[in-house]
Amino acid sequence: MLALPVAPGGEGGANAADAVSGLLVLWCGVRLVRDRRRPLSRTAAVVMGLPVVGLAAGVAGAVTPEAGLTGLTRYLQIFVLVPAAVLLSVRGRADFRLLAWSFVGLGLWQGAVGVHQYVTGTGASYVGEDIRAVGTFGATDVMGMATVVSFGLVCAVGLALGPCTVRQRTAAAVCAVALAAPLALSFSRGAWIATALACGLQVMLAGLRRAVGIFAAVAAVGVILVGGLGIGSALLQERMSSITQVTDAPDQSVNDRYTMWAAAVDMWREQPLTGVGLKSFPEYRDGRASLALSSGSETAGAGVAYRKQPLLSPHNMYLLVLSEQGLIGLLGLAGSWLALLVCALRRLARARRTGNGPSNGSGGLDCGLVACGLIVWQLVDFAYADIGGPSTVLTGVVLGLVAWWALADTASSSRTSGRRPAGAAEPEGAAAS
Repeated sequence: MLALPVAPGGEGGANAADAVSGLLVLWCGVRLVRDRRRPLSRTAAVVMGLPVVGLAAGVAGAVTPEAGLTGLTRYLQIFVLVPAAVLLSVRGRADFRLLAWSFVGLGLWQGAVGVHQYVTGTGASYVGEDIRAVGTFGATDVMGMATVVSFGLVCAVGLALGPCTVRQRTAAAVCAVALAAPLALSFSRGAWIATALACGLQVMLAGLRRAVGIFAAVAAVGVILVGGLGIGSALLQERMSSITQVTDAPDQSVNDRYTMWAAAVDMWREQPLTGVGLKSFPEYRDGRASLALSSGSETAGAGVAYRKQPLLSPHNMYLLVLSEQGLIGLLGLAGSWLALLVCALRRLARARRTGNGPSNGSGGLDCGLVACGLIVWQLVDFAYADIGGPSTVLTGVVLGLVAWWALADTASSSRTSGRRPAGAAEPEGAAAS
């Protein structure tokens, strides 16, 4: 669904991908009722259900009941229901790899559209030129393509590092290289940082000796392309150098972000435990933001006329949750994410100990690298972005993939004799049979 074009100038709200995610949740619920089995172990239920505690407090403090209900629905969809549905739907490593390759395919499609936009000058406006690659998401969601391409790149790197067939490793490596171009042309500094950290961690988790060789090769290629051949536009070089200048001479977008961060902290200080309520940040923003805050972000290009979008969030998921749900909400959400990261790393360590050769099914090492890379990317991304836009539903799918790798082996036994526990991993190849 996210491969389809988004209507130019759309005002947000539910889209086709959200509808499909709702059908997935409904189908999982019907299946569990029909089979009469316990879906998750206690550990998985606690980890997946932690965000609900803060959401309950956030709904109670919302400015209006409608805002609270809207926020509750969105948070439950992205952080509880869709991840749980994906966890329960993935039957084994074959299913996991299928979803990972789907991320790669979606990233290649959106990336191809983005590169075409850059070459033909039909993208979103950037420093006066319509060259910013945004894929089918349009100028009103400039982070959509960057997010999709980043997910695809992280999945491709994980699949390329896994000890599976030479064909898979080669195909994944080629896809990873191809996705680097549209990611660069997205001009998203945050996506660059998150992808570099996630892929760097994946390489190190695959083996330190291997990491040294890969890092050296990447550095050499970068020096040759940029330093020797001069590949890379002045805009890209300027955008990259601005990463280290955000405190010296920040642009207006960085000033707005700092101002909204300060406003979010002030909201939290007013209601430290429960926050100001779900979807209430815009109502409290102007009373706490300094005069340095602009009236909105400017968007144009990619089929959309010039307009100013209101700044409705602090562009930091942690501060958004802290301001609207307080410490209770932040501990619930962040605690769930950190638990997934720790459990994913522990299972990856077990997979490496049990063997990495193709003859024994690789222990799912490639799946583990994909899962760890995705959760690290998401945790870093949340430091400069929050939920919003059509691509947000992918966050729920990502968390579900990570949850399957981290928690599926802890699924409880079925109450019905002879039935496999929901969400439990099955032997390699069983899903295909």
